[in-house]
Amino acid sequence: MRLLLAALCLAALPAGAEPLARELFGAAKTPSHQQPTPVGSYARGCAAGLQPMPESGPTWQMMRLNRNRYYGQPVMLSYLQDLSRYAATLPGWQGLYIGDISQPRGGPMTGGHASHQIGLDADIWMLPPKRLNLSRAEREKISSIPIRTADQTRINGNWTPAHMALMKAAASDPRTERIFVAAAAKIAMCNAAPRGDRAWLQKIRPIYGHETHFHVRLKCPPGSPLCEVQKPTVAELSNGGDGCDDTLNWWVTTYLDELRNPPKRPAAPAPKTARTYTLSDLPAECRSVLASR
Repeated sequence: MRLLLAALCLAALPAGAEPLARELFGAAKTPSHQQPTPVGSYARGCAAGLQPMPESGPTWQMMRLNRNRYYGQPVMLSYLQDLSRYAATLPGWQGLYIGDISQPRGGPMTGGHASHQIGLDADIWMLPPKRLNLSRAEREKISSIPIRTADQTRINGNWTPAHMALMKAAASDPRTERIFVAAAAKIAMCNAAPRGDRAWLQKIRPIYGHETHFHVRLKCPPGSPLCEVQKPTVAELSNGGDGCDDTLNWWVTTYLDELRNPPKRPAAPAPKTARTYTLSDLPAECRSVLASR
């Protein structure tokens, strides 16, 4: 009720007086009673009618349940269950440990993610499940494993051929838009993939901070006019290459140097982000998502 009243009163508030969107969406404990609909973009939107991923299944378990971030579009729930069944066929894997998907009504999160706002992003742990009967308490304490070295330049002993097989399956699914993972993993897969079987690598994108999980992003489902399609990259617009060219090494050379020794740049106003958006920064439809019972 408090969330509903807050949402209904927002129209009467001056723009500067609006609470942060992450506070409003973070306060929602249940999904809206609407048709499943992704609204806006992966990093600037919300989600109507999300459905909870079952906490446990024959080949998966949702982790960190206390966060209440296990809600997704129906296509995401089906995708994760399909991928978990494949994972259960891999040596040493009984299925998947799955991290955050989205909050009950999507939107900016109270912390931890810039995206995951429309129910089409999910984090999959690098830790191969040895058992799928973890209690709720155990799921709060157990942690995933890093698959790259501490200096971030290469994979470590936790990385196995099964990790590559899992990510290939995830990327090869036609529902997949992109997969984000530590650059060291992308480099390792580029080096290992045989000729003639590399097209799937194009969907694997290097990114900082993804060494203990990989991040799956699905395409906007058919019949979702409010969902903002991911803009293609230069590589996609040119020849759809595998993304294994010389620019990949930038992530483990120049980029790491800049992280350790940030270059001096002229001061500029900080752009708005998921941490600072107000409801007015999101698509107008997000107001009805919040107001829905």
